[in-house]
Amino acid sequence: MLNIYEQVDRNKRKSAIIMVLFISFIATVAWILAQALGYGLSFVGWALVLSGLMSFFSYYFSDRIILSISGARPASKKKDFHFYTVTQNLIMVARIPMPKLYVINDSAMNAFATGRDPKHAVVVATTGLLSRLNRTELEGVIAHELSHIKNYDIRLMSLVTVLVGIITLLADWFLRASLFGGGRNRKEGGQITVIIMIVGFILALLSPLIANLIKLAISRRREFLADASATAITKYPEGLAKALDKLSKDREPLEAANKATAHLYITNPLKNLHGGIGWFAGLFNTHPTIRERITALRKSI
Repeated sequence: MLNIYEQVDRNKRKSAIIMVLFISFIATVAWILAQALGYGLSFVGWALVLSGLMSFFSYYFSDRIILSISGARPASKKKDFHFYTVTQNLIMVARIPMPKLYVINDSAMNAFATGRDPKHAVVVATTGLLSRLNRTELEGVIAHELSHIKNYDIRLMSLVTVLVGIITLLADWFLRASLFGGGRNRKEGGQITVIIMIVGFILALLSPLIANLIKLAISRRREFLADASATAITKYPEGLAKALDKLSKDREPLEAANKATAHLYITNPLKNLHGGIGWFAGLFNTHPTIRERITALRKSI
């Protein structure tokens, strides 16, 4: 049986492997698309630079954008005493700066962390979560969100989102160039050129889907890591386990959430948990199942 720290190390290794494969996948797709269009590697370079600049601004201002979309208000020590004091106590154990705290006025139970790094981090909780969890359970949830900050999950997921955006943009450019006769020297090269064009067209159609599946896989891995890290902070896995059990029984979707932000939350805020069968449905989940997470937590006791 793995202890908490071994679980953390294992999840970090698996996430690192997935990230390497993700970047390799993007580089391969970019090269094939450039070859299919008859352009050199300079095309790929300019495409990556332009899409990277566009994505950078989204990444840099992601916390403000998400807070604005969520309609969150700043938390105060007087009005949100337990939220504020629990976070103050836990950051001393986690050894990270105090994040900004925000509250979403919604009876659905949920929470998330966002930002660029521990110095520019935000933790958000709904009024439903704050009112229905006891202090021990709230400690488990906040420790989970602080773990996302401490482990730089907030930066990782922002970068993954940027990578998905880049490959989606590259695929869109390729399809447009193909439809409107773009590219150079595509009539030369015979069958090899035709094969590359077909492969490029298939990749252009499938690569955004594959990239999103990789993103969701990373998101699920980081949830397990944050759960394990949270128990290292609180020293009480049962607190988070009981909180997750309560969250699993809350069937109310969070109105402020959408598909673009669903992976940020501690549990799926959209509550679309019954849309598939077996492993295939699991590929499209933003989170591992609550049962899997609770089982992993209780194995660490």
